[in-house]
Amino acid sequence: MLYAIISQDIEDSLALRKSARAAHLERLESLKQQGRLILAGPHPAIDSDDPGEAGFTGSLIVAEFDDLESAQSWADTDPYIAAGVYQSVQVKPFKKVLP
Repeated sequence: MLYAIISQDIEDSLALRKSARAAHLERLESLKQQGRLILAGPHPAIDSDDPGEAGFTGSLIVAEFDDLESAQSWADTDPYIAAGVYQSVQVKPFKKVLP
């Protein structure tokens, strides 16, 4: 089943994001190679693809996991959590309808 992992950053998280970005992307790449990643990306703090120093306010990941517990466990071990980037993370079942 698909799950949405919705994360909210702390204020001024950009430096922390940069420090943990490689490890964060490595985990996402692993999901992608397994054919389980539907989409992933950050929420820019301003209306721009490249927000520069404004940074980001959170992230969204939609991926396939066996169950909610597995999705939550995967989310709980994100390098961004260890680095202190996220103030909260919510994991919810997701039903893809379109496209």
